[in-house]
Amino acid sequence: MKTRISRFLWFVFGVVLNSFGIAFITKAALGTSPISSLPYVLSFAFPLSLGAFSFILNMVYILAQILLLRRAFKPVQLFQIVVNLVFSAGIDVSMSLLSWLQPAAMPGKLLSLLVGCAILGLGISIEVAPNVLMVSGEGIGTVVSALIVGKFVNIYNRYLPLLKYIAGLAEEEPEEERVPRVAG
Repeated sequence: MKTRISRFLWFVFGVVLNSFGIAFITKAALGTSPISSLPYVLSFAFPLSLGAFSFILNMVYILAQILLLRRAFKPVQLFQIVVNLVFSAGIDVSMSLLSWLQPAAMPGKLLSLLVGCAILGLGISIEVAPNVLMVSGEGIGTVVSALIVGKFVNIYNRYLPLLKYIAGLAEEEPEEERVPRVAG
């Protein structure tokens, strides 16, 4: 029992670290992670935050898993909703905590991007290692790859550019200074 609780706590820590990494990458003002690109663009066009749009998109992923798997969907995977709430709130909290970070010169932006990528990579490693649950973005990729008997990596690597493309279609005109909405 102690081991299970420890694994779950590590998983949650990894999810929180992921949200901080995404915020750090976004604050570099060079774009954002592929999985966050659509919520990022939508946060400019509508009065919801990056975290709120991330929550909505991840709920769509969870619903898609349920619809695709039907009876094969394991009820324990509904915990993805709680994880989604923690992750999405973590993005907004992290964006607020990093409000001071506004690198103006390219070296500062690149350094922020590198630090954010390192944080996100560490977060993903910590999140995946306990093998507790999948977050909804990876969950939908796994479901689709299982249904079409493909490798997860191949499916996921095609899925992420699709999100970037959709985000590009949603964006009207590029702005000089781009700051996504933050909750609160």
